[in-house]
Amino acid sequence: MTIKKRILFILEIIPIFLVSILLFGCATTATLDERDPLEGFNRGVYSFNQTMDDLVFNPISKLYKAVTPDFIEKGVSNFFSNLGDLSVIANEILQLKFDKAASDVSRVLVNSTIGFLGFFDVSSEIGLPKHNEDFGQTLAQWGFDSGPYIVVPFFGPATFRDLSSFIIDKGTLNPMFYIEDDMTKSGLLTLNYVDFKSRSSSTRNLIGTASLDEYEFIKNAYFEKRAYEISDGNITDFIEE
Repeated sequence: MTIKKRILFILEIIPIFLVSILLFGCATTATLDERDPLEGFNRGVYSFNQTMDDLVFNPISKLYKAVTPDFIEKGVSNFFSNLGDLSVIANEILQLKFDKAASDVSRVLVNSTIGFLGFFDVSSEIGLPKHNEDFGQTLAQWGFDSGPYIVVPFFGPATFRDLSSFIIDKGTLNPMFYIEDDMTKSGLLTLNYVDFKSRSSSTRNLIGTASLDEYEFIKNAYFEKRAYEISDGNITDFIEE
């Protein structure tokens, strides 16, 4: 099946999958995990995402890796990472982490100039490390609870609090959304998503060999990862109700 036929097939079955997800969620009894009261719905979305990966995104990722030289693939990832540092800086300021914000401003300036719009990560080579702050972490620092766990279609695990990151970091603070030419904007956003799926495609194989229940493994790993990020690595000092 060609990529075009796969996409057309998916467009036809997406409504069926979404209805199935809703019915599956409504028919499932309450979970014992207090963090995951929507487990029935979430497992349906998880299955939907896995199916989409198998039918569409994994083949596209494999094709992308096959036709793209490694240094170009790395450069594309660096370029989008450099754009993402703008939202990182904004969140560092909102969290009053001014030292990190100053470091990341320098990082963006260096990579955007000497690094040719971020294609080369010169900053890391000269001692300006990359940080990761998002609006979900900002809300956590402001005292907002995580809320229920939720699996987002096409993207994966999150919490109600972390859903704000999709709106703020990937929307309002994303320079690509302010490009006036629709074709250029769509092309960059598509390439960004393909790069994201390409980088995460190998993770699923590791998860599949590490756990009998991939869903539970990913959920627990997500909460541990977020606790680590919110606490800036001081995981033993981080307790969230």
